[in-house]
Amino acid sequence: MAPEESAEAARLLPSFERRFLAARTLRSFPWQSLEEKLRDSSGPELLLNILQKTVKHPLCVKHPPSVKYARCFLSELIRKHEAVHTEPLDELYEALAEVLMAEEPTQSHRSYLLPSGDSVTLSESTAIISHGTTGLVTWDAALYLAEWAIENPAAFAHRIVLELGSGAGLTGLAICKTCCPSTYIFSDCHTCVLEQLRRNILLNGLSLEPDTTDPARHPEHNAYNSESPRVTVAHLDWDVVTAPELAAFQPDVIIAADVLYCPETVLSLVRVLQRLSACLKNQQAPEAYIAFTIRNPETCQLFTSELGRAGIPWEAVPHHNQKLFPYEEHSDMKILKLML
Repeated sequence: MAPEESAEAARLLPSFERRFLAARTLRSFPWQSLEEKLRDSSGPELLLNILQKTVKHPLCVKHPPSVKYARCFLSELIRKHEAVHTEPLDELYEALAEVLMAEEPTQSHRSYLLPSGDSVTLSESTAIISHGTTGLVTWDAALYLAEWAIENPAAFAHRIVLELGSGAGLTGLAICKTCCPSTYIFSDCHTCVLEQLRRNILLNGLSLEPDTTDPARHPEHNAYNSESPRVTVAHLDWDVVTAPELAAFQPDVIIAADVLYCPETVLSLVRVLQRLSACLKNQQAPEAYIAFTIRNPETCQLFTSELGRAGIPWEAVPHHNQKLFPYEEHSDMKILKLML
């Protein structure tokens, strides 16, 4: 392979790798660039390398995506090969045969590579809405907030972090693995989401402590002398949680991602933020970071208006530089910093 071909392949491989491990939609892959490279090259090296970075990737072998997803990906890869080369590539057909023989599980996996060389792997529902909740899949704003956190670890280092509406757990797991919080509290209100959260925390090698709302009960755990944070999962229903229950968390930082999906949720979120602000007024005011995708501008306007009515100042966080995770290129996402 010529040096210029090798350089282009080096750019293509991470793109295929990150998208496949995260099980992104097939239309998001750089298929056109691949076709151009296949036409310019005579050997199978590029396709074999893509196979090793995707279906044969160690993370994928250990924690596979859905069978349907792998089948569709390999079928498209074979089509691209056949459109350019007449000789079949046995390795592609063998990989497809293995996938065709596999059974489709109810849970599939997505993996996200971190700059440290570590990764976050999530077990997720194969349906976008499952068990009456959207919390069993990872949404783009969670990826966006995780990127910002990785670029700004000082916002979380040696601090108690409370996440509202943790969903599948991507943001929190990335923060736990890269930002050194002293304590991380995942929370949600759906039983099935909480069960999956616990599974994902253990799947990523973190220890899970008994469900408690009082981090102060474990003073012996200190991030200054421990490599991993204290991690708990809490059932937290924004509409019924009491001020004493919120005060027991003692958070230094509060975060939430992609929770502004309807007016009712916006109002519930602002109410719980008000309660947090009131019950923590005798300690240093915590920072709050809320990330969201602007799908409906009216919903976002409602959020900022309700923050104003509640007396909670806010400011927009500047867009960060690095794009570590594969999400929709043209998604309009924002992070607001709230001063509680």
